[in-house]
Amino acid sequence: MAKTRKSKPTSNVGFEETLWAAADKMRNNMDPAEYKHVVLGLIFLKYISDSFEEVYKQIKADPDYYEGQEEDKDVYVGENVFWVPKEARWEYLKSNAKKPEIGKMIDDAMVAIEKDNATLKGVLSKNYARPDLDKVRLGELIDLISTIGLGDKESRSKDVLGRVYEYFLGRFASAEGKGGGEFFTPQCVVKLLVEMLEPFKGRVYDPCCGSGGMFVQSERFAEAHGGNKHDISVYGQESNPTTWRLCKMNLAIRGIEGNLGPHNADTFHNDLHKDLKADYILANPPFNISDWGGERLKDDVRWKYGVPPAGNANYGWIQHMIHHLSPTGIAGFVLANASLSTGASGEDEIRKNLIKDGLVDCIVALPTQLFYTTQIHACLWFVSRDRHDHKFRDRRDEILFIDARKMGTMVTRKNRELTNEDVAKISNTYHCWRTKDCEYADVKGFCRAAKITEVEKNKYILAPGQYIESDYVGEEDLSFEENTQKISSLINAHYDQLLKFEKDIQSKFAALGYDALSKIHFSAAKTSILEALIQQLFRSWFINFDFPDQKGSPYKTAGGTMIDSDLGQIPKGWRLGNLSELVNNVSERFAGNNAQERRPYVPIDKIRSKELSLSSVASPEDAKSSLIAFRKDDILFGAMRPYFHKVAISPFNGVTRTTCLVLRPINKDAFPYCALLIFQNETIDYANMHSEGSTIPYVKWNGSMENMTVIIPPDEVLKRFNDVAYPLLEKIRDSYFEI
Repeated sequence: MAKTRKSKPTSNVGFEETLWAAADKMRNNMDPAEYKHVVLGLIFLKYISDSFEEVYKQIKADPDYYEGQEEDKDVYVGENVFWVPKEARWEYLKSNAKKPEIGKMIDDAMVAIEKDNATLKGVLSKNYARPDLDKVRLGELIDLISTIGLGDKESRSKDVLGRVYEYFLGRFASAEGKGGGEFFTPQCVVKLLVEMLEPFKGRVYDPCCGSGGMFVQSERFAEAHGGNKHDISVYGQESNPTTWRLCKMNLAIRGIEGNLGPHNADTFHNDLHKDLKADYILANPPFNISDWGGERLKDDVRWKYGVPPAGNANYGWIQHMIHHLSPTGIAGFVLANASLSTGASGEDEIRKNLIKDGLVDCIVALPTQLFYTTQIHACLWFVSRDRHDHKFRDRRDEILFIDARKMGTMVTRKNRELTNEDVAKISNTYHCWRTKDCEYADVKGFCRAAKITEVEKNKYILAPGQYIESDYVGEEDLSFEENTQKISSLINAHYDQLLKFEKDIQSKFAALGYDALSKIHFSAAKTSILEALIQQLFRSWFINFDFPDQKGSPYKTAGGTMIDSDLGQIPKGWRLGNLSELVNNVSERFAGNNAQERRPYVPIDKIRSKELSLSSVASPEDAKSSLIAFRKDDILFGAMRPYFHKVAISPFNGVTRTTCLVLRPINKDAFPYCALLIFQNETIDYANMHSEGSTIPYVKWNGSMENMTVIIPPDEVLKRFNDVAYPLLEKIRDSYFEI
């Protein structure tokens, strides 16, 4: 493994942040999705005007200058600079920025630029005169953007525009939340894909190109490694018209000539590049889309490996990209982790066919919180048409698995980034594995090259956790059945005593058909192992929906009826509701200060991160103010800085501070479900998204946590889960007294 120097996260933070803060302050109450086009349109206009102005001055300073030469459009075209009519030049607009009609003047400028530059036709925003856009703030925004040089030679050499544009795209994506993902993939993810594929020369294609980040990073890579950006041909397609225009502008400001088609279009139903065979494909398709019209494409030529289900486009995207690969082409793309192991509607058969045909090269499990728009666990797929012995070694009998879930650095309380060091470690591992003259070696907990025969034995599941020995457990790509044997061996290696508790829980698992679990030595098991086990049990029942049905078979796998909901498909008879339907927020103020009234004191710093059990308490002498009483089996939730993931089950009656929420299940039989639901990463992510305060964020119950949408199973399912799960939670809870 090659050593790489330590580095900071890959984001740009400097003058861009200052500029963003000022621009965002002027936004007032305008929706970020609208304001985005206001700001980015003006930044683009400033850029092409600066470039024009630089050539304009050079012409006038030329000794051979003749009158009127500076207004000769052909001169600018020859310099590869956009022609900017007089009424569209930045200095003219700046001098009129305080006029009430500035909005119309900007619209007229955009129209004039499009008229004289065919490549920009239909690209620029022309809605600055609308009544709801505050013209005073618009003028202030023009003054702000005037303070930075964007298109002159010095600014271009420092990529000032690129940095501003990319930074603003990212901040708008974060501000917009869910909608932001339509146009922006985090830079660190794009960089990782590009570093893995190494697009030096050839055709680069993105079938869902958003704002064009894959293309920009590919061009950077080529130039950084001594290549020429003109050696890369860019092809893309985007269905959203406003995002398509963003991409056109993003490429234009960097001088990248890209074929994005004459207009926006749906990639599945109107493929604008039908005959394209790309050397490199990079993409971040929308996750798990169900309304993609797959039922109208049953006989499509792209479905060589099987017809993707009408209810999920993931395997439609995979096969679309494979269809467009050249004979030696390679693709890297982002997908939800569910794509690695799903067996729904024939997707497992498609995955099997892809593996048997030797296409799957590498799978990378990504850390959480990389994306602004979703907390769904994601992974990277790499598929290659040529895994024989063309450019690299023959690796047809292997697939490389990389587990990067522990990597990355939190850059805000909501988002994580892969550092340059992380990107280098992952990409270097992949390159070493596929190269003939590099001595690759598996690394415990990080990477492993698995034989295709092993993948076949594992029913063609591609989750890295299935093949890499790691102490990282509890993620959604690891099914309950897949982890049972691993957890069982860990426990049996340390303990072999059987007591009454053990026999009781064994009999309950046996009754549910979990044969492997009925043989585990529970009585003296480590708390961490029990927590890992119960997390797997929870995910099996309530995320994978493979709880035992009336016949003892796993519900979803056995074909149980599923229905659509806002959180995806759920079993028939289940419903969605708010967290407040499951638990109450208890705010019993406690003012006891004499010896008889004192109780164990659990401040937030005594709750361990990502552990359900408590290990210590603070001195009752320290419990002085803002105290809340809690009871045994209440759930303590760290509301201050929720990203620290502090959730614990109380083993006694005690007190805590108001920095914690005290949550009490309404239905006693729902206690295990509630405790484990609140412990999930998804709940922590929701709390992070709804916390208030920049220095010390805090999430409230009223108006925030209480409104979290959750799945509510029937009482009968909750009771059955309680019967088997509560004894395990009880042992986890009471481990406090064993410390």
